[in-house]
Amino acid sequence: MNAIDLAIFASRLNAVCDEMGAVLQRAAFSPNIRDRLDFSCAVFDRTGAMVAQAAHIPVHLGSMAYAMRDIVQHISWQAGDMIVVNDPYLGGTHLPDVTLIAPIYCATELYGFVANRAHHADIGSHSPGSMPISTTLEEEGIVIAPQHLLRGGEIDQPCLQWILAGLRNSADAHGDFAAQISANRIGMERMQQLLSSMGITAYQFGLHELNDYAQRLAQASIAQIPNGEYQFTDVMDDDGLGQRDIPIHVSLRISDDHVEVDFSGTAPQVAGNINCPLAVAAAGVYYVFRCLMPAHTPACAGSFAPIQIHAPLGCLLNARRPAAVAAGNVETSTRVVDVILGALAQAIPDRIPAASHGSMNNLAMGGEYQRTSWDYYETIGGGMGASSRGSGISAVQTHMTNTRNTPIEVLEMRYPVRVSRYAIRKNSGGAGARQGGDGLIREFEFLAPTTVTLLTERRKHAPWGLQGGQDATSGENRLNDELLPSKVCVQVNTGDRLTIATPGGGGYGAKAK
Repeated sequence: MNAIDLAIFASRLNAVCDEMGAVLQRAAFSPNIRDRLDFSCAVFDRTGAMVAQAAHIPVHLGSMAYAMRDIVQHISWQAGDMIVVNDPYLGGTHLPDVTLIAPIYCATELYGFVANRAHHADIGSHSPGSMPISTTLEEEGIVIAPQHLLRGGEIDQPCLQWILAGLRNSADAHGDFAAQISANRIGMERMQQLLSSMGITAYQFGLHELNDYAQRLAQASIAQIPNGEYQFTDVMDDDGLGQRDIPIHVSLRISDDHVEVDFSGTAPQVAGNINCPLAVAAAGVYYVFRCLMPAHTPACAGSFAPIQIHAPLGCLLNARRPAAVAAGNVETSTRVVDVILGALAQAIPDRIPAASHGSMNNLAMGGEYQRTSWDYYETIGGGMGASSRGSGISAVQTHMTNTRNTPIEVLEMRYPVRVSRYAIRKNSGGAGARQGGDGLIREFEFLAPTTVTLLTERRKHAPWGLQGGQDATSGENRLNDELLPSKVCVQVNTGDRLTIATPGGGGYGAKAK
């Protein structure tokens, strides 16, 4: 397959993922999926190896790339089936991220899978928004082991009704599941058309060529890093239950065109919910090294082949069931990125940025309003770290999340909340020859009694600068001007105001005197 044919083949696969995402967004009911775009779509081969992905959420896609093989090999597949799963210890990330997987058949032969993963603001936790201050997995909502949601093209009603029965707003959830099913169906249809038009032999040869090309690009990128071992340690502020300054340690061993990523020395799993399954840690690793590869590198299994990952079982990044993991997917994955970048900065300082804001600044809330239950969840951006190439960008999502903000009009139209302030947090980026990006200030006024949960980081340990650049300003959470912990669940009353001031990004280079 020549270069032009290979590029066209890769683009056709990516277009399938993009169309799946378009269907999912337009058909979804909840703002979290429809407006914030908190979902991801991908295509896999018959073994569960990633073939293509849309430019969606890195923590979703990297974890699916790592875990899909284990999921699909334990299912007896038939045409028209669709599997639903959210169990973090069986291929998921955290419970709100619900994954639907469907096989691709051509005639009677299985040739691959399509999958989408979407964040459901309500997955049955006792805490509205389903991001609780939890100590066990079961406290975080309904745990769905891989099981059939569709059989032979028909919805398995007992399975669907079992899921919906545990949710506060089953109507919205039903609509979101229908959107996820529709996205997979269009993916299957487009992949069957591709297989038919290309022919099976040409398609399989194309996959081989695509993975081989991606692996060559990945190895060439790693080969640009000097051989050696590079170590770095960073810390999580706390686990929400009293344990503080929790270390994540990494050793990167670069050997020509391969890298071994070893998290030995990382803290044991904790009582709070910042633990994560190894698939989530792998997503952070894959993301960083993917950023070092050329932009045209295919996002398939070949691009991850030169990367080996190890984390001791029972540590923060490879937790044992039933450890709580709600914040591991969103907060700990972000710190994994920071430690990998910190290690790489010792080897290739001109190519690595200072730390970005380092938290998804998670806000979950809900309650009863006008005799209706409501749940809401969002992540809030901050400052991007500066680099040798320029200053950091202000007020953006960085690294492991790639979502939009919820439009204020949507939020205020649907829920008893008023956004009273939404502004850039001036001068919160670290000073330096290159200034770190500034964080955000987002203030909410509540129009009804509400349960609010915050899962945030970088409130104690600020995002670090590089090469003489200064650290950024750490974040703050306040309720009616009273400082709140970084991880907390509170009951607020009508008229109360919650202010979330997110961290900036670190500066780069010493500022001239």
